[in-house]
Amino acid sequence: MKNYRFSAVERAWEHKPIVVSASEEKLQTVFGRQVFTRERMRDYIAEQTLELLFDAIDNNKPIGRALAGSVAIGMKKWAIENGATHFTHWFQPLTGGTAEKQDAFFGFDKQGRVMEEFSGSELYQQEPDASSFPNGGIRNTFEARGYSAWDPTSPAFVVDDRLCIPTIFVAYTGEALDYKTPLLRSIEALDKAATDVCNYFDKNVKNVRSNLGWEQEYFLVDKALYCARPDLVMTGRTLIGHYPAKSQQLDDHYFGTIPERVTAFMTELEQEAHKLGIPVKTRHNEVAPNQFELAPIYEELNLANDHNLLIMSLMEKIAHKHNFQVLFHEKPYAGVNGSGKHCNWSMSTNTGVNLLSPGKNPYSNLQFVTFLVNILKAVQRHNGLLKASIVSATNAHRLGANEAPPAIISIFLGTTLTQALNEIEHADLDHGIIINAKKEMKLGVAHIPEILLDNTDRNRTSPFAFTGNRFEFRAVGSSANCGAAMLALNAAVAEQLKYFKEEVDALIAGGESKERALFTIIRKYITDTKAIRFDGNGYSDEWKAEAAVRGLDCETSAPLIIDNYLGEKAVSMFERVGVLSLAELRSRCEVKWQNYSMKLQIESRVLGDMVQNHALPAAQRYQSILLDNVKKMQDIFGKEGITDLAAEDIDMIRKIGNSNNRILHLVAEMVALRVKANHITDERERAVAFHDTVVPKMEEIRALVDELEMIVDDELWTLPKYRELLFIR
Repeated sequence: MKNYRFSAVERAWEHKPIVVSASEEKLQTVFGRQVFTRERMRDYIAEQTLELLFDAIDNNKPIGRALAGSVAIGMKKWAIENGATHFTHWFQPLTGGTAEKQDAFFGFDKQGRVMEEFSGSELYQQEPDASSFPNGGIRNTFEARGYSAWDPTSPAFVVDDRLCIPTIFVAYTGEALDYKTPLLRSIEALDKAATDVCNYFDKNVKNVRSNLGWEQEYFLVDKALYCARPDLVMTGRTLIGHYPAKSQQLDDHYFGTIPERVTAFMTELEQEAHKLGIPVKTRHNEVAPNQFELAPIYEELNLANDHNLLIMSLMEKIAHKHNFQVLFHEKPYAGVNGSGKHCNWSMSTNTGVNLLSPGKNPYSNLQFVTFLVNILKAVQRHNGLLKASIVSATNAHRLGANEAPPAIISIFLGTTLTQALNEIEHADLDHGIIINAKKEMKLGVAHIPEILLDNTDRNRTSPFAFTGNRFEFRAVGSSANCGAAMLALNAAVAEQLKYFKEEVDALIAGGESKERALFTIIRKYITDTKAIRFDGNGYSDEWKAEAAVRGLDCETSAPLIIDNYLGEKAVSMFERVGVLSLAELRSRCEVKWQNYSMKLQIESRVLGDMVQNHALPAAQRYQSILLDNVKKMQDIFGKEGITDLAAEDIDMIRKIGNSNNRILHLVAEMVALRVKANHITDERERAVAFHDTVVPKMEEIRALVDELEMIVDDELWTLPKYRELLFIR
């Protein structure tokens, strides 16, 4: 039997680090080189055209085709000078990744001569096949027409030989078939609602920007070992595999020295990211072996989301050059930490104020508290929806485990803010609010300077935590499109701010002063939102019981969590703020349920294949060796003589035989349940069937196969083991 494992390990150890030297060019000249920024536009587009374009972008005005034609001329010239031969509309279908159809800068003039062509209509709109992407029933197979349309708020960029134009993707009938369209709608809705509330405090506020700073966690695995694991190749995670004796117990990998080979990968990644205008800043080892993280400086939400998707693609491309495979799956290995994509979300005004930063005087603090309690109210009202926005077949493995946020949405504020809200709740309305943004803490050691201590600690068990000047939505999965969670959060907060303004205006109309009206509603919200505030251990069983008493959504089944999209509150909210229609919500649920079922269908098929073509043959060969050994001992010592000498071998032979029979029986049951689930026509019912019937069988099979891995002779086990996958350098 050919042992793919050992040949893969040999290839893994043969890899030498690819040395990437630091660029001699200054960062200032490299950063954004491959991006058609506003500064570069000035060199390629007429000033009059630019004024119209920037006015349209900054003030949410439509861009006509004539204007697009003028922009296209300059964009093509710049792209060709930067090595582009093709252009593509770069969009975000409901697959979770990105898609593109590449066309050459190619055409004929009136005399039939070949020319480099790129028209305004090609910049403005293209027509990908809308039936070939997930659409949840919005488009039939025979109804193929769909449109991608230019998003001028996110600049075009060049990757390799193509000009990439960020776009939305909608059906022929107008419904959104992507993440960007509703995300842009939510950004606009939040802008309007937040600006209206800001005007209570400052009439100079004309718009409010939502910001995002994502933290991308990921695993690296040697490419040779990856290719020797069918489950990693086909599903992104290990479906079988016993955890090693040493994994992350010593916490020695976290923030440790980055291996040389990984540093080379990270260095090249940062260099290429900077060329594309992605402001990556931080890199470090994460908790699990071979797990890492990178994070940028925060940006405007739409651009930040585009950059996250772009860098995920860039990571895979550069990893291959360094003989690595990037794993974005939320739980590629059992027994060690999974990966998330922490989304640090905030709002800022055109006047330069971060609405989630405490102020320096009572009036600015009143504005801070206003937005803080409205976010509390929005998250409490829609905690089930926010959970639905981050749930998936892959993230379900991570949520609720003892290293990730629990499958219950709550908010961590910290002692200082919690105390401040309690004081406001019972305060005299005639007095203002004072919350110190920072306080000094002296360590009493002469050579160590004073440290500014944030007025919140950090709670790693909280899925939605306030961290000083932003909220960190920690439950988002590492493979996810941030837009799914961010559009739900934006929409929920926008709706809540509308409610708040209506209530405050009603009190003012009744004769209350503006300040007293604000205080009255704020105090009411502080009382109303106690259920969503939790600063304790989110991993504990006690919290799960308490959360249920508080009325929070405690559902753990992914298919049932998705139901929250179609709840009365969610449908009303999305329609009120104009982010998603009922038809679009239904389609997204259909896509999520279908995706869940298909991923489990693939996993169960791969598991069956690995069991019958890898694990069981190895176990049977080892059993045969043991049988041969017992037979030879019997030939020498006789039947009675081997009773003691071969007792352990005989017990092992029986154990392997019983395990093999049990595994084969479970695989047959799993296949039958999968076939039964596949025949269910309703997408939701099918997903529920996979969750309730197929997944438990997969877990039983895994447990037995993992026991066999610990029994079978190491030389006979063909699949790379965890100790090789997690610790190869």
